[in-house]
Amino acid sequence: MLAQVQSAALLGCDAEPVTVEVDASRGLPQWSLVGLAAVAVRESRERVAAALANAGYTVPPRRITVSLSPGDLRKDGTAFDLPIALATLAAVGVLDPQRLDGLVCLGELGLDGSVRAVRGCLAVARAMAARGNGARLVVPAGNADEAALVLSDRVVAAEALRTIVEAIRSASLTPWQRTTALDAMHARATECCSDIVGQPLSVRALEIAAAGAHSLALVGPPGAGKTMLARRLAGILPPLDDASALEVLTIQSIAGQLTSGLRRPARPFRAPHHTASAAALVGGGSPPRPGEVTLAHLGVLFLDEFSLFSRPALDALREPLEDGTVQIARAHGVVRFPSRAQVVIASNPCPCGYWGEPGHRCRCRGADLLRHAMRLSGPLFDRVDLHVRVGRVPLDALSSGQRGETSAQIAERVRCARDRQRARAAQGIGAAPINSALSPSALEHPAIISAVAWRSAARAAEHLRLSARGFHRLLRVARTIGDLADREIVGVEEVGEALRYRPAIDGAPDAADRPPSPIRSFVPDG
Repeated sequence: MLAQVQSAALLGCDAEPVTVEVDASRGLPQWSLVGLAAVAVRESRERVAAALANAGYTVPPRRITVSLSPGDLRKDGTAFDLPIALATLAAVGVLDPQRLDGLVCLGELGLDGSVRAVRGCLAVARAMAARGNGARLVVPAGNADEAALVLSDRVVAAEALRTIVEAIRSASLTPWQRTTALDAMHARATECCSDIVGQPLSVRALEIAAAGAHSLALVGPPGAGKTMLARRLAGILPPLDDASALEVLTIQSIAGQLTSGLRRPARPFRAPHHTASAAALVGGGSPPRPGEVTLAHLGVLFLDEFSLFSRPALDALREPLEDGTVQIARAHGVVRFPSRAQVVIASNPCPCGYWGEPGHRCRCRGADLLRHAMRLSGPLFDRVDLHVRVGRVPLDALSSGQRGETSAQIAERVRCARDRQRARAAQGIGAAPINSALSPSALEHPAIISAVAWRSAARAAEHLRLSARGFHRLLRVARTIGDLADREIVGVEEVGEALRYRPAIDGAPDAADRPPSPIRSFVPDG
């Protein structure tokens, strides 16, 4: 007898429908599985056989063929255990095959017949909702809450193989009642910007970066506060809205990082170690898994000790920084992961850390400086919007007791600036609701920047020998500064402040009078 049930396979952050077909015919007892299945899927034979036996079901000796179609789509993971078991029971006559119509099933089987949680249930639920699929989704009880965020009353929780089989047989599948909601907010980070002392320029750059979703480079001696600044960026970003929260949860579901007690996620903050490989940063493997830049989507990716990362790993970040998407090409196709993360770079100016620092003598030799400079990719630094020199804070300033603004005060200004950006996009002035994504054509709009300010920025860019990319990033930062000041149109004043965070390229007139920088003059004098 032939039986089939619907399932799904993960492809990046998407889910493709898969039909699980099982044919049980007379012949020499054996089990065959076809359909471009990975090792984890081929091993399902042993899990399914043990689970059926321990759940009390006897499968007569038959020639059983399992087909996962489409046959040219690679399948991986353990989520096909449950649909294979259900289709097998229908094929040998334990279940009526028609009872499986209108069901999409996912789940890993334990040897005792329990149904265990799997990765990517939220991605499957979102794909079903997008396609208008009216089927019910049968998932492990551990995944029911996340799936119910999208499909509401069309989710059925399976705790054990026997219970779900009996429920299907008696047509008594009950919708899962979601016990958590996204209206419960995470508390804001306890690390506050008021802890930062003696770094007004750096705190201002942090606010601009948060308001326009700009990338940020912090360069300075050891102990100056670069890590402290970076870790406070997530605390001044606006909370995620419902659509963004679902994007973040979907990525966490695919990566297997969703925990019990599902709540609205905070902005992600990822800080990979400098030994991370290119695949760890941008994603990879077989099948491809999301990397750190995707796990930081809509949040912050902090690259501390930037100069110690391998050159190939850093160069792999170029396209994600520019396009907001990671594309991983494999022989069977291209997998795409979203990667709109704010990248924060922290680095010492030289191997000893004190090049150019007043009161300290750099102990590095010329070869050390050159080697340090060669590890830092010029094209990657050109993709960074804000460059800040973080200087040493005098010890008497630390004991003065003076504190700056709190994260809540800065976050309120950031929220207002983002509201202005969304309102401008709603009026058709620039297609992007965030300044860091404004197109070059939108930056020329008279409602974005005045003609005088645009000419002033062009002259400055020519003087500093900025690239076209650097010039456009300068204008985006100026637009964000205008939003923070509630300026409808960017003027010369905003362009002037933006120039403080856009360093000259080596060889520019203002760089000619200073010694060659081991960081290639990419950080302006503070």
